[in-house]
Amino acid sequence: MAAHPRVNIMIIVTGGAGFIGSNLVAALEARGERVAVCDWLGKDDKWRNIAKRDLEALVAPEQLDEFLKTHGADVETVFHMGAISTTTETDADLIAENNLRLSQKLWQWCSSVKIPLIYASSAATYGDGSAGFRDDEQSEMLAKLRPLNPYGWSKHQFDRWLARHKPKSGSAQCVGLKFFNVYGPNEYHKDGQRSVVHQIYPYTQRNEAFSLFKSHNPQYENGGQLRDFVWIGDVVNVAMWLLDHPKVSGLFNLGTGKARSFADLAVAVYQAADRAPLIRYREMPEELRDKYQYFTEAEMGKLRAAGYTAPFTSLEDGVRKYVRDYLGTDDPYV
Repeated sequence: MAAHPRVNIMIIVTGGAGFIGSNLVAALEARGERVAVCDWLGKDDKWRNIAKRDLEALVAPEQLDEFLKTHGADVETVFHMGAISTTTETDADLIAENNLRLSQKLWQWCSSVKIPLIYASSAATYGDGSAGFRDDEQSEMLAKLRPLNPYGWSKHQFDRWLARHKPKSGSAQCVGLKFFNVYGPNEYHKDGQRSVVHQIYPYTQRNEAFSLFKSHNPQYENGGQLRDFVWIGDVVNVAMWLLDHPKVSGLFNLGTGKARSFADLAVAVYQAADRAPLIRYREMPEELRDKYQYFTEAEMGKLRAAGYTAPFTSLEDGVRKYVRDYLGTDDPYV
């Protein structure tokens, strides 16, 4: 995509040192945008996600209010990717403060100055999938969803809150993206929340078998649990398209529209690493069994109807790119 810098304008990316956020920051920088990142870096290697970037500012989340007071007139768009994204986090008060109330405050600011807000929702809002995976933002439709963990609940609460308040906000763009299972570079700091691609890769290098969860649902064989795995490059492409189409607003799924099994994923990783697939199965932890999603698949018709036409990367092509262009190199960072 051709660069088209806008002088004296900046874009804020909250969670900009995280997985999706840092890939987005890299794409914005490549287009010549001035980017301010709002995030904590912590004590691990998360800082490396933005080590190559030339940032306009690095703002701690607790300093964002003051930063907006000082520099708000220069802000053109906010990408709100920041959140506690650990699906196993049990401190619901902490999650509500970070994922719900801070999101509400940021939307209120964007609405008051009429600048676009593009924020991260999640496929976790769909719960066990029994109500389907339709990205319908009508309040009565959202009320049917039952998330299975505090993280999914917090994202769902913000979606529902916006459904009530957004019609009163005026004409500024507001987009929520329900991310499905995103994988790709710069996720290395996420520990147990890393994609299964990254978890499997070291086993391919040792020529060892990787253990997937056994199925505890008779409708799915071991390894047959299904997810909509989406390559990070496709996520970034959608975000860039939204930046260029400010009249598009709404709540949209962001997956590929094609569910694939964990067994398919594992085979793809071994093959991308030029290894014969070695897969075993282990018991799923008891505490996860009643909260486990056996099937997710994004309905992508709404985004297509909004005008997005680019194809999505196949599982095999995305995994191959991740393994060969990043995980198998001396520098796996974007």
